Amino acid sequence: MRVDFAPLDGITKSVFRRTWARFFGGVDRYFIPFFSPTGQHILTPRDRREIERSAQDGLPSVPQVMTCRAEDFLWALGVLADMGYQEANLNLGCPSGTVTAKGKGSGFLARPEDLDRFFDQVFSKAPVAVSVKTRLGYQSPEEFPRLLEIFNRYPIACLTVHPRVRPQKYRGEVHMEAFALAMEKSRNPVCYNGDLKSTADVEALAAQFPKLEAVMIGRGAIADPALPRRLRGGPPASREELRAFTTGLYEAYQEFYGQAEPACQRMKEVWFYLIHLFEDGQRLGGRMRRSRGAAAYEALEAEIFRELPLRRCPEGELF
Repeated sequence: MRVDFAPLDGITKSVFRRTWARFFGGVDRYFIPFFSPTGQHILTPRDRREIERSAQDGLPSVPQVMTCRAEDFLWALGVLADMGYQEANLNLGCPSGTVTAKGKGSGFLARPEDLDRFFDQVFSKAPVAVSVKTRLGYQSPEEFPRLLEIFNRYPIACLTVHPRVRPQKYRGEVHMEAFALAMEKSRNPVCYNGDLKSTADVEALAAQFPKLEAVMIGRGAIADPALPRRLRGGPPASREELRAFTTGLYEAYQEFYGQAEPACQRMKEVWFYLIHLFEDGQRLGGRMRRSRGAAAYEALEAEIFRELPLRRCPEGELF
């Protein structure tokens, strides 16, 4: 079964992906957090910096695009094809209010007829394979059968399903009965995404759905960077390995930004998840979130590694 690294906007950008892969690995493909094509069809410097092939450092990567306009998506596909990519992913999952208010992300799911027309235009001209990451619906899981009918009309390279709806964001019950419908009725390969925090979670999912094409892991691979490796039979992360990883990542962020302050902010976002690998981690995790400045961050990270033992087993509630 294939393992994909989910795109988390603000965290899994190129600096993180390259550093994480150097220390851990274990995934088959890395999804690049979405970019939204502009109406002027100009690639912004920030977007270009993330999707340039040189930024991937040889990692097998799939760019993600978020738009509700077929002409903009096709333009983006042309740019990606020229860069040498063979697949692009359409984001139909983002639940952010600023995104859905524009009819993008999971907001596009509220207009199934428009989505059908969008796919009809895209798949008649797409120069690369198109995969889709979706939720079950805009408001209710009952919307999913209709959406699945639309997905089935088109040769989607892989349909990644996060079995929640927009108002749930990333919390609450996952609707496995709807995901089971995707496994039963989808004419396209299916990937599962959502709350995979342990090897036990993935093994149980694979046992329940033996024909599952892939899993996509995001927050779980940040909270436990060795999780994909452990799925391949590898060892858990050691204290020394985690220390080397966070040091290497902090240095890479400082080199990228040219200063310590934004590097600290990025590291604090990573530690929001990573702190759960340590016993009594929330005590220092809360202090780190409230800290200001590079000196305070560096002191708290040193205190974590000096005082907190790793959890004996990283399985369970990581976030």
